[in-house]
Amino acid sequence: MAQAPAKRGKNEPEPRPIIVKKIIAEGHGGHHGGAWKVAYADFVTAMMAFFLLLWILGATTEKQRKGIADYFTPTLVEMRQKSAGSNGAFGGDSVISKENYAHRASQTGTKSITIPKDATGGAKEGAAAVRSRDRARFTALKKQLEARIKNDPALRRLARNIRFVETREGLRIDLVDQSDFAMFALGNTTLLPDARKLMGEVAKVIDGVPNEIIVRGHTDALPYANGRSVNNWTLSTARAEATRQALGDAGVNGERFARIEGVADRQPYVPEDRYDPRNRRMSVVLAWTSIEPPAEEGAIAPAPPSGAPVQVAEAGH
Repeated sequence: MAQAPAKRGKNEPEPRPIIVKKIIAEGHGGHHGGAWKVAYADFVTAMMAFFLLLWILGATTEKQRKGIADYFTPTLVEMRQKSAGSNGAFGGDSVISKENYAHRASQTGTKSITIPKDATGGAKEGAAAVRSRDRARFTALKKQLEARIKNDPALRRLARNIRFVETREGLRIDLVDQSDFAMFALGNTTLLPDARKLMGEVAKVIDGVPNEIIVRGHTDALPYANGRSVNNWTLSTARAEATRQALGDAGVNGERFARIEGVADRQPYVPEDRYDPRNRRMSVVLAWTSIEPPAEEGAIAPAPPSGAPVQVAEAGH
């Protein structure tokens, strides 16, 4: 049996009660910690970067901003000796500018550094720059040829026979027949006097640019009699060769000719009327630099035949 509690003496103090305190957690999962501080720090850093960007845009010129953009462009960056691109804050164009590049023993850097970040990006930029340079060159050439024809009383009336078209191959100069003007004698490959003089002016202008040359002959759709050994293919090809010879006689270097082609009536100038005299024309194409020119739509004749020019009696070609 349990013993009865001992009796408290008369002078003994009353014993203190024992209190047990239990803390029951609520449904919020307790203390969250400092995650919000990290998020807030990220926000402040982003805002600082944003205002720094605004300050750079407002504190720099267009030329300096281009230099900064070039620095971060993912392309091949070449840094040469004495080429740091800056002599102070915003003092240079970019890291590839030809300015004092640090390479002494007490400084960082080397005489030649290549950072191959993205080779394709550099190639695309190079092609774009070449294309832009060619386009400016073609614009100047067009103005020069138009001025030469306008200043020559004998050729002034032929200005409407010259058309300039930019294509995938390059700048195409079309020498177009009209109802009152023809480049070649009837049905053969002999250049008429006015056409030869016009070809000479074209040669003087294109001789001043380095672009490769493509010569392409065109005819209308008038057919030949059955059984003949010649046709619009052979005629257009022979006329292209005659045009090449005329340009060469006027001073154009023969090494510049990339292709001599005849396409017959397959690329008409006036598609709705394949018998229109304007479909008879010669195209002199200045090819884009360093870009392989794709063939135009339509069939391409083989290389021009050697030997005497083709002589044909049929009219309309």
